[in-house]
Formats: sequence, C-alpha cells, structure tokens
Amino acid sequence: MHNESAVVKTSELKTPCGHYIGLVTLNKPKALNALDLDMALIMLEALTSWQDREDIACIVVDAEGDKAFCAGGDIVSMYNAMKDADGEIPAFLETFFKTEYTLDFTIHHYPKPIVVWGAGIVMGGGMGLLCGASHRIATQTSKLAMPEISIGLYPDVGGSYFLPRLPGNTGLFLGLTGAQINGADAHYVGMVDALVDNSEKPSLMDKLMNAEWRDVDAHGVVDSIVGSLTMPADPLVSNVEQHIENINLWCSGDNVVDIVNTILNADMQDDKWLNRAQATLKRGSPITAHLVFEQCKRGALLGLADCFKMEAIMSCRCGESGEFQEGVRALLIDKDHSPAWKYKRVEEVPASVIEHFFTSPWGESSHPLAELGAVK
Repeated sequence: MHNESAVVKTSELKTPCGHYIGLVTLNKPKALNALDLDMALIMLEALTSWQDREDIACIVVDAEGDKAFCAGGDIVSMYNAMKDADGEIPAFLETFFKTEYTLDFTIHHYPKPIVVWGAGIVMGGGMGLLCGASHRIATQTSKLAMPEISIGLYPDVGGSYFLPRLPGNTGLFLGLTGAQINGADAHYVGMVDALVDNSEKPSLMDKLMNAEWRDVDAHGVVDSIVGSLTMPADPLVSNVEQHIENINLWCSGDNVVDIVNTILNADMQDDKWLNRAQATLKRGSPITAHLVFEQCKRGALLGLADCFKMEAIMSCRCGESGEFQEGVRALLIDKDHSPAWKYKRVEEVPASVIEHFFTSPWGESSHPLAELGAVK
C-alpha cells in the first residue's frame, strides 16, 4: 500500500465476505493525472502482485480530481529527453514505452476483472489504461480522444490494435482528426462497456464491496453490478453515430493522401464537431497522418502483442525524428501553437520516411518487448 501523497495510490479494501477489492487511484490531479514512468511502474507492480492472489476479487482503477482520469503521457519529460539526445533514440523513451506498453498489455490480459472509471478527460496514455480493461465505464463528463496528430506522434498505447477494430472507418477517422468523443460516442463504437451517471461511483464501490465473491464467476458478478448502474439523466448525443455514413465514406480510400484530402475538402455544414476534427487534421503533422493510416492497416492484421512491439519501434523512431519534439515544443513548451512540421502536406512525405518508422533499431532478441505475450 502506498501513502496518500504517492503519484498512484494503491490499497486493498476488505469486503464483508473476506475478499479484497484492489484499488488503484491515479494521484496527480493538477497535472490531469498524466501518466509518468513512476506511475506506470507502481501500477504494473500492483497488478502483478494481485493477479495470482485468490483473495483479490477484482480491481478498480480511478483517479483523483473531477477533471481527468488521465490526460495522456508525461510528454514534457519525453521532450526533455529528446532535446538532450540530439537526434538519437533517448534511453528514457525506450524505458518509458517498454513500461507503459507492458502495463497496457497486462491490463488487456488480466485474469481478474478490472473496472476503469473513465470520467473526465481520457486521452492518449489514459486511453491505453481504459481500452484494455474488462469493464470500461464512461460518464457524461467523459472526454475521450487520441489527439497525437497535434504533437507529431501517433495513437499508440494499443491504438494500432483497437482503432482498426472499431466499427467501419471510425478508428481511422478518430486517429487522423484527433476528434474528441463523449461517453455516448465511446459506447456506440464499443470503446466502453457502460455509460453511467457520474454520481454512480459510490454505488459502484458499495455494490462491489458487498458482493458475494466466494465460489463465483467474478467477471459475471462485475457484469451484473456495472449493468445495474444508472445511466445519465440527460441522454448524450453521439456525434459519431450521427455522422457514421460520412465518416465511412470519407475514409474509404485506399491511400492516406486521398483520405486526408477528402476530409479536408468535405463540406462540414457548420457542424461544430466535424469542423473541429477537420481543423485539427489540417493543422496536424503530415507525417503522423501517414503513420495513422499505416498503423491501422498493419494493426488490423496483427495480434495485440505484435501491435505493441510495432508501436515500440514507431515510438522510439518518433523520439529521434524531431517531429514529435517539435510538436511538443509548440503545444506545451513555447506554447506558440505553430509547429514547424517537416512537410507541409501529406503529398510531400516520402514513402521511405514512413517506412523508417516501422524499421526496428534492435535485433529481434534485443527488442525491449521481445518477451511480451510469450507466457500468456
């Protein structure tokens, strides 16, 4: 158990029937619970210690503060590492991504139920924590996105696996445009399992604490409890559902240049959500647009472990390319919001440049995730 000031608080809540609920609380609310290396290590250690214990019934992952579950990774630390590495792959990035992706993979394959309370902002690294859980909950305050096109990265943390498996072409659209979606959107595309009222968290914890955990199917128990929670009183409108036909049409091309230009030239008819998505794509990194298209095409044919191994390569290459560093500089360091992307348009990006992002800097045995999925 960690103290109250830890960046991640972990505790074991004893139930009346003698079992325990493992509670993991992200605890950097002022930083919108952005995931840093220490947080990932604490979470991975806790999950590893609980996974084989028969007295641990299930895990709940939540966060301090009302604004965010997790607004992404600690990209300022990554920026500093990239700046110091001067065009090489920073050792810090390799360590960070190895730890983060191992954590995300562990969540996907965890033998016990993991309930993630995804209220508030859930972006980037937060999506990696949410999407692999067995029971993913959104509320009317949830704001979900993979906005990496704005910083010259790409939707990692398993995005190569879960984006191409969303309905139709919605995953590709969300990755290209960084579009922010609400709880109704997330439920519609299957990114969360339940949309419940934000006030239901105490009820969730009470029902988990008072459940009978002896000699039962724990996943079935949690299914029932999550299904009993009250939905938001005011129904949310799903923008994705409203525009699914156009999304599928715009992203139906067989190359990224056609798809990007189709979205950029589409008449969004004064729809605020679509206009914002279009504007984000227009301002975003052309290299990222290529990476999103390619990761979705390749990831659709790969298993989860191989997707994470591919992303480790891509992310470390992003750490040396300069595009990611420039995107973070413009957004979070100098805050001029004027990134100097290497190419101005998707048409200008050479295929050889994109292929380099998928070329491993390591031998097969020295890949940092070489053992991922080997003993599962």
